[in-house]
Amino acid sequence: MENKKAITLIDKILKNLNKTGINTDVLIDDIKELRSYVLEAEIPLAVKVLRYTYEHIEANDSFLIAIPEDSPIDEETEITETEANITDPVESLIYLISLIRNLDNSMNILDLQYYKKALMEH
Repeated sequence: MENKKAITLIDKILKNLNKTGINTDVLIDDIKELRSYVLEAEIPLAVKVLRYTYEHIEANDSFLIAIPEDSPIDEETEITETEANITDPVESLIYLISLIRNLDNSMNILDLQYYKKALMEH
């Protein structure tokens, strides 16, 4: 992200997650605001992932998607139960939000694709 306001917001979200965990009241509004910056930057994958993320948090009061493993995911790969086992929802959400900071990195895009698929299947 090149938008300074978006980067500041990402930093705020990460700080709040580290400090208070998943506090849905503030977190959902912040993710929606971040999504608006990503929408302006015209990055459809990140826009969808952020929308699915806040909808998932609203529905589950937590973030139930695991951090992606090191192996890339493709369209035919199913998310297995072991991949869906979450050791730390906050850690996974921190990782997802951190991916938004650098959308020029191809590995970040692959991990966002994983999150999109996992969120859609959940």
